[in-house]
Amino acid sequence: MSLATGPYHHGDLRAACLRAARELLEEDGSAGLSLRAVARRAGVSATAPYRHYADRDALVSAVAAEGYRELAELLAAAHPSPGTPNELATVAIAYVRFALDRPAMFRVMFAEPCDQTNEERVAATTAITQYVRDIVHRVFPDADAEALSTAVWALVHGLAFLHLDGKLDTTTPEVVAAQVRGAVHALFATTAGRVTHTDEAPSGS
Repeated sequence: MSLATGPYHHGDLRAACLRAARELLEEDGSAGLSLRAVARRAGVSATAPYRHYADRDALVSAVAAEGYRELAELLAAAHPSPGTPNELATVAIAYVRFALDRPAMFRVMFAEPCDQTNEERVAATTAITQYVRDIVHRVFPDADAEALSTAVWALVHGLAFLHLDGKLDTTTPEVVAAQVRGAVHALFATTAGRVTHTDEAPSGS
């Protein structure tokens, strides 16, 4: 039974629209996500969703913001404060698993154009960015945390899409985990060498 069907209580219109949007997303992907379709699924008038969402982009941003929050919770559950490459690899695996388990949501979060002024979405993405930066600072306190956190996120995010698009083996969760763990360790092994090298005084100086 649809979670969004039936009459909604006064004041719950926004929540009803979000539930309807997420149901449509899981069923048909983002192609079936529109304010009109959401209104039909929620059992409200065609104009009702506009009370909370100015257009489709605003609706997509709201759905994406929920996805970011859920992803952040999942990463924290994988390891609340990773401080080693192996612990970070555990978090990276959780990130890729989120993409594989919820592909429609993941694509809305990262492949759909969203309203950059949506405060909810900006706050959610900022939280994840800070989370990655904090991890990098703990593992490599002497490195450029901002630059390295961008590299780490780019690596993990790229792994997620490579797996999601069938470019890497996804036959079993164990295979996925091994590929992600290997890539993360390779990055940090290289980074550790570079940090050590740059901290050393050049010969002949």
